[in-house]
Amino acid sequence: MSETNEVKWRNPLAVWPGGKEIEELPTNAWHSHQDVWRARRESKTKLYPVGRLRYWYKFAGHGGRLWSRMRYWPTRRRVLDVRGEYNRKTLQREKTVADRRPIYWLLCLAALAIAPLLAPSNMQYTLLVAGATFGIYAAINLCWNLVIGIGGIFSLATYSIVGTSAFITAYLSIQYGFSWWMLAPIGAVVGLLFGAVIAFPATRLDGFYYALLTLGLNELCRVYFTTSSEFGGSNGGLYGADSYIPDSWSSDHQLLLGYYACFGLMLAALFLHRFVGGRRIGRLLRMAPEKREAFAEATGVDFRRARVWIFLIYAAALGFIGGFYVTNFGGVSFSIFSFDAVLLGLAMLVIGGIGRPEGAVAGTLIVVFLDKVMLGLGPLRLVLVGLIALLVVLYLRNGLFGIKTQFRAWRDKKKSEHRSTRAEKGGEMLPEEATETDDKGIVYARRFDKMTRDHLKTLVSPEIIEEHRVTLNGQHSDALERLLIYFRTREQVEKYGILNVVPFKNYRIVAFSGHKGVPPRLVEDRIYPSYDAACHGVFLRRVQDLLES
Repeated sequence: MSETNEVKWRNPLAVWPGGKEIEELPTNAWHSHQDVWRARRESKTKLYPVGRLRYWYKFAGHGGRLWSRMRYWPTRRRVLDVRGEYNRKTLQREKTVADRRPIYWLLCLAALAIAPLLAPSNMQYTLLVAGATFGIYAAINLCWNLVIGIGGIFSLATYSIVGTSAFITAYLSIQYGFSWWMLAPIGAVVGLLFGAVIAFPATRLDGFYYALLTLGLNELCRVYFTTSSEFGGSNGGLYGADSYIPDSWSSDHQLLLGYYACFGLMLAALFLHRFVGGRRIGRLLRMAPEKREAFAEATGVDFRRARVWIFLIYAAALGFIGGFYVTNFGGVSFSIFSFDAVLLGLAMLVIGGIGRPEGAVAGTLIVVFLDKVMLGLGPLRLVLVGLIALLVVLYLRNGLFGIKTQFRAWRDKKKSEHRSTRAEKGGEMLPEEATETDDKGIVYARRFDKMTRDHLKTLVSPEIIEEHRVTLNGQHSDALERLLIYFRTREQVEKYGILNVVPFKNYRIVAFSGHKGVPPRLVEDRIYPSYDAACHGVFLRRVQDLLES
């Protein structure tokens, strides 16, 4: 090519010696014969992303290497549920996180761990006291969630177990000088003994009756301890027990130590909930929820024994929390037995969602924040707690953490309703359906069939119908012939047939099922006197289906 961008053609014969061929000649620029075809098949329409958006990063596949998953020691439970997928667009293997709850748990617990460091100085005291209270009550509600959510036992004896263990351990510390590190294990033993007494009625009583029994037991404990002089009946409680918080520390360091100790207690309760719920006892109790004990017994599940075991574990854990309660606050008051404490605990479970550990923690956080931080609202904060619980019961199925499932069900319902308003019989496939269909030939076949139907609808007229009635066989017009050819090429499931009820006298119209072994069905009660009249009746029904499509 020269400096003037002139394209020249080089003669291949000019290299031979003695030849008189011209070496170069100017010519047109070369273009591929496929350029026209490429320009024609390129879409000029602006395209928009259709389908589900990707909110999470897709990791590359591991190729031919062995895929080793991280697991919790000493179990075989995986740290993250990573699933391998095949991307039909890029034709490559990908890995995605199927269960992202451990990531959310890690982020939320990290936020709670660094929250004291980011708290404003003017509210640090209030927030640290509320955080310690939150840690203790979250641990209590996680243990309570074991018997209600997993065990199916509607027990209201939670705070009676915690209060009884707290008062006994405080009494032992004050009267006999027990150290703070001994109080929590002693409380676990007291809770275990207390739980053994009330565990066996749970095998006979269900639901409302067992709730009444445990509520009466809670009131019995409250009356006994408030009227007993040994347990501080005249002082409003027992105070002066040994505490793990050193007196020589400053108030800020004492509050920080109490906050992180209660935070560790909540982590231990989370581990207990996860451990019991994931073991065999948790799986057995999920097979025998309330009102399905007969099914569990028929399948060989000893649900009564499993309920006793989980109740004993729950009672021992609550007793341990009661002993820790004394070491954290240096004593215990009678308000732990009050009916208000039971109602607030139920509100925490209901708001977050019964049966889910994240629901118990989130519900506790909301209620404690309103009750302990928003002190300026006065009694209105308890009204807000009751209002939130009422709204959750009325409009949510399983607390705040049931919103996602409930929203997806509502969204799928609205999507199906919207589809039904746009979909038509024999019509073109909707965009959201097309993205979910692997065989794209079906999409184009549906589109071509819709175009054909739209054209054939314009051919239907009273003259065509009359022509078919008069000239059933023989030569037809172009419009009628097109209609008949389309009707003959339809699938078997869309075709009609003629049933000869009385030979040469009575005929009826039936519809074929299109499935082997399934007989045809009658489509109308009308009886036709001749075969030609029945054939015209079938034609009218096909025309009606075409116009309604």
